[in-house]
Amino acid sequence: MSSNQKIYEGKAKILYTTDNPEILLTYFKDDATAFNAQKKGIITGKGKINCTISSHIFKLLEANDISTHFIDCPASDKMRVRRVKILPIEVIVRNIAAGSLCRQTLLKEGTILKFPLVEYCYKNDSLQDPLLTSDRLLLLELATREQLEQIQTLALKINDILRNLFNQCQITLVDFKIEFGLDNHENLILADEISPDSCRLWDQSQTDPNQRVMDKDRFRKDLGKVETAYQQVLERILADQG
Repeated sequence: MSSNQKIYEGKAKILYTTDNPEILLTYFKDDATAFNAQKKGIITGKGKINCTISSHIFKLLEANDISTHFIDCPASDKMRVRRVKILPIEVIVRNIAAGSLCRQTLLKEGTILKFPLVEYCYKNDSLQDPLLTSDRLLLLELATREQLEQIQTLALKINDILRNLFNQCQITLVDFKIEFGLDNHENLILADEISPDSCRLWDQSQTDPNQRVMDKDRFRKDLGKVETAYQQVLERILADQG
């Protein structure tokens, strides 16, 4: 397979081959989608911001013994990653009630959960990414029982690391979505991205439920100042990591 050949295009990223068959190049787009791509738009500069935030977070996780697909960033909106076989599972970790958890339960937005909640969704657009029980996940053979146990452990460890990082930036980590893949040795590693696109982040200096939003909910809810919020997240992380 030749290098620089597009092999996949998703809602937020494009994957290209490189000279090394085990390494791919990810291009982060400025495209924004919500509600299973029913709402579409452009967030100017989002690709560069998300790529930079993700690279810093992946480095932090690697330093804390979490294996990721991250290699380096040859450009501000491009990331070299290890080729993995993505598991068709969206892993969601929740610390505070928001979004679909409030719509599907009687919990009010902002309720602090008694323990971090780990949920699984079937990564399938035609089914609108339905919530799965562990048994359904195993029945569909989306992962093995051992992999599921490993995912649960890793998700909670990642949550601890991210909560600490964002708290140091005066940001509350409400919830986040991550994905895992298998490398060519069948090792489970963290993939995709971690950014304001995949996290719910609230500014600790704001009490207004709209003003505090620093993530893609600003786009979903037409709150405006989306680019400004993303940029603020990046600046605080860089200041903390610097």
